[in-house]
Amino acid sequence: MSLSASEYILTLSCPDTTGIVFRVTGVLYELDCNILDAQQFGDADSGRFFLRVHFRVPEGASLATLEQRFTELAKPFAMDWQIRDTATRARIMVMVSKQGHCLNDLLFRARSSQLPVDIVAVVSNHPTYAELSRSHGVPFHHLPITPDTKAEQEQQVLALVRELEVDLVVLARYMQILSPEMCRELEGKAINIHHSFLPSFTGARPYHQAHDRGVKLIGATAHYVTPDLDEGPIIEQGVERVDHTMDAAALSQVGSDIESQVLARAVRSHVEHRVMLNGHRTVVFR
Repeated sequence: MSLSASEYILTLSCPDTTGIVFRVTGVLYELDCNILDAQQFGDADSGRFFLRVHFRVPEGASLATLEQRFTELAKPFAMDWQIRDTATRARIMVMVSKQGHCLNDLLFRARSSQLPVDIVAVVSNHPTYAELSRSHGVPFHHLPITPDTKAEQEQQVLALVRELEVDLVVLARYMQILSPEMCRELEGKAINIHHSFLPSFTGARPYHQAHDRGVKLIGATAHYVTPDLDEGPIIEQGVERVDHTMDAAALSQVGSDIESQVLARAVRSHVEHRVMLNGHRTVVFR
């Protein structure tokens, strides 16, 4: 396959050793590629090296040749690597329950091209946001769930993921715990958002609990979904200072804003291929 002049992103991780950057950039130079941006990180704790290179290929270059050269290079370094076309927009499924602030924010950012994604479906266990979704031209799927139908409902969701060729599932305040089986099926391609009061304020009305305790900071955390509830690798976080003059409703509003912003930043980092897993942690290139 010959390529028109296009831009690609190479990401890789491997055991840290000398010569990695030299060899990678050497391959790109030999193929007449132009490096537009490069970021690297060597983690002393895990002993792994991480690299992200944004580059342009010349018109007429062969993608097969590019992939073959990196396949050959990867073997002696034991590299995990991917090359992705920057022109390919990620296909997103958003899951939501009754709190719609994150959904509304993502729909607006996608529609206004602030996020380089295509939201191909909204899935909810409630019909609340059907009209909102359709007003943005996004199909809405109401999939109710009960303890007796949980397994069946999750299979319906996964069927949609496969049918729609979804790249990333975003839990935008989807207030259901995913089964371990579903978490494993979506490993590395599902992001959750929650307030950062955990584990102190669990259950319902966390902002009321926080108000009762007089908290001074409100935060939110976006992370990859794993079978360990709310303990997946963290992608993005944010905080905002609050004070004694604010009631629980005001705290909740501040929290909603932070959750929306943090989730959007996490989604952007993921779809721009800036996030790399490092055990239970992440490397997030800016």
